[in-house]
Amino acid sequence: MQFIDTHSHLYSSQFDEDRTQAINDAISAGVSTILLPNISSEYTKGMLEVCGEFPENCFPMMGLHPCDVNEDNIEGELLHLEQELAKGKYIAVGEIGLDLYWDKTKLEIQKKAFIHQIELAKKYKLPIAIHVRDSFAEAIEIIEKLNDESLSGVFHCFTGRVEDAQRVINLGDFYLGIGGVLTFKNSGLDKTIAKIELQNLILETDAPYLAPAPFRGKRNESKYIVNIAEKIAEVQQIDIEDVARITTLNAKKLFGL
Repeated sequence: MQFIDTHSHLYSSQFDEDRTQAINDAISAGVSTILLPNISSEYTKGMLEVCGEFPENCFPMMGLHPCDVNEDNIEGELLHLEQELAKGKYIAVGEIGLDLYWDKTKLEIQKKAFIHQIELAKKYKLPIAIHVRDSFAEAIEIIEKLNDESLSGVFHCFTGRVEDAQRVINLGDFYLGIGGVLTFKNSGLDKTIAKIELQNLILETDAPYLAPAPFRGKRNESKYIVNIAEKIAEVQQIDIEDVARITTLNAKKLFGL
């Protein structure tokens, strides 16, 4: 079985002591491809170094995370983003979106950065990886307004209801990114995913964050994609081989792999 981890921050300092080992462990577990979303210009160099070490397995995105958007840096960050995207070596624009969990006062400037990056994704014909935390309604409203045949993407770390999932599916070329939260006992996400067709899902870890059970609370790793796939198979009462095959095809289609 082959899997694709569509969202992993392997350049994080939490992997500084054993990054190469962690990537090799993932490859050995069948996770042949790992996609790395960016956070800000501060992380670009480290992310590209990881992809340079594993050019057949790790592929970079370029984006400005909503938690790193502020009045002081937005112009410089968006300029960096455009300069990098012009080089043509990125597979997506991400991680972009809205986050109202930490600071609700920055919604308008987050929206500005989000919309700007969506337009860049259209310009460069790239999919988007969308971060939403306590902001699904605000984020999908923006996507619904800007959506057209040139826009595609994934709602990363999807944790919503069936109604939310259907709004994403109705967009057309958009997927639900399913990670470790699915395995959490009281998340309720299992009830949603039980009612969603596999053709609408892609797998992700968000490593080093949100490790699935039984590793919850520890550092997440790309190899734990297998545990997430097992949970999807259990919830949907299908074979894990089908989960691997269909979610891999979905990811290849979305990201042009």
